Amino acid sequence: MVPLTKLTATRIQPPKISDCNTNLVSKRLKCLSLLKKCTSMKQLYQIHAQIQISGLQSDPLISKSITHFCALHPNGSLSYVRLVIRKSNNSMLSSWNNLIRGYSVRNTPKQALWVFLSMRGRGIRPNRLTYPFLFKACAAIGAIKVGRQIHTDALKRGEDSVIYVQNTLVLFYGSCGKINYARRVFDEMTMRTIVSWNSIVSACIENDRIKDSMELFVRMRDCGFETDEVTMVGLLSACVGLGNLSLGKWVHSQVIEKGLIVNCKLGTSLLDMYAKCGDVYCAGRVFDRMDERSVWTWSAMILGFAQHGCAMEALALFEKMNGGAIKPNYVTYLGVLCACSHVGLVEDGRRFFHEMQDLHGIKPVMAHYGAMVDCFGRAGLLREAYTFIAKMPVKPDAVVWRTLLSACKIHDINDYSGVGEKVGKSLFELEPRSGGNFVMIANKYADVGMWENAERVRRGMRDRGLKKMTGVSCVQVGGSIHRFFSGDDSHEACEGIHLLALLNGLNLHSKMVDYEQSF
Repeated sequence: MVPLTKLTATRIQPPKISDCNTNLVSKRLKCLSLLKKCTSMKQLYQIHAQIQISGLQSDPLISKSITHFCALHPNGSLSYVRLVIRKSNNSMLSSWNNLIRGYSVRNTPKQALWVFLSMRGRGIRPNRLTYPFLFKACAAIGAIKVGRQIHTDALKRGEDSVIYVQNTLVLFYGSCGKINYARRVFDEMTMRTIVSWNSIVSACIENDRIKDSMELFVRMRDCGFETDEVTMVGLLSACVGLGNLSLGKWVHSQVIEKGLIVNCKLGTSLLDMYAKCGDVYCAGRVFDRMDERSVWTWSAMILGFAQHGCAMEALALFEKMNGGAIKPNYVTYLGVLCACSHVGLVEDGRRFFHEMQDLHGIKPVMAHYGAMVDCFGRAGLLREAYTFIAKMPVKPDAVVWRTLLSACKIHDINDYSGVGEKVGKSLFELEPRSGGNFVMIANKYADVGMWENAERVRRGMRDRGLKKMTGVSCVQVGGSIHRFFSGDDSHEACEGIHLLALLNGLNLHSKMVDYEQSF
């Protein structure tokens, strides 16, 4: 036992200020370490509670780490970030930027714009890290007016010259259909990266400026930029737009030559290019060699099979896909319905159409309705197709009506069912200024010898001053694509083409004469 005199003489020394600081720094480092290892909101709640007890809630680095996890981690919570910011008296700009970025990348772009307005309402000024995700949010919803206002704000603050702000500006204007604005931003850039070139090439492709995209690609190569996976995906989309299989094969050869990794996105683009350019065999080879496949990969292959008459292969692939962990999407079912249409599987098509909605909760779009009408029409079920259109929850477009009208010309040319007449009236009401509709209906009358009705329709077309859009054919010769328009003799090789046709006709005539003389 310690003597009383000794206890009385013992004094407890107060902690030194340096010791307090050391302890605080230690707690701070520990909290930051725990936040880096955090994997769930439950863990974050516990760590945040300790931070509150330790008095470190105002530490800027800790606040940034909390908002970064909540906003960008797959298991994070954006609502918790908003709560943290609202309770904070002096919220940092980085926290707001994380929240805007979180909403932008999680497909809730409108919320990102509302957060930006709230941030400005608190008097917090944006910086160069704020604008890129705002432009991405505007691009996602096509908010051209809001995006231009934000562009003006960036211009006032001198942030519009930052390269990653300019890259997202090109993306924004291209996604909103303002390709001239996108080109202007790109042309005014003093420094460009591979992202800049990829952005403008993709913008041109999205706006059907395929020729411009190819010219920009050549310029990019001349400037010494090496292509990457993103570039190749864009070029493959251009090949699809041009329908140029040879160019698509060249792009594929460049992928192999440069040793690029054929990831899921690039592999799917290669497959899609081959399928849409008519080479289903090569599409299947690419599909079989892919190690990783997404729902878009499966859907592209199923739709490719269906559109090229390989209906049973498409349905077999769909069954194989259902046996795995990947759930189908709306494109998958579009391919399945097209396959059923081509082989006359009406009941299977009907079953898949209801399964799409009831089992997977996929809301049909106009293309699905059109595929079902085509399925009924090819099988000659014209009245059923008309009833199906009448019961559609959305107003049918002209493509759906024209699909049924084409079926009427095949299965009921005399219009005994009366469906053709009803479809014609619906088409005229929907598109009163479309010359193609007048021509289709006039030809339908002419096919059955109803010349007076045919002339009446054509007279109505002339009285309205309408003309049918000129037909165009494309022929690829020696790597070049030649376009021929109906009734147009302005092609430079037109004289040679007519001469060749004359020679072929004379050759055929001489063979027929020789054949007759032999008897």
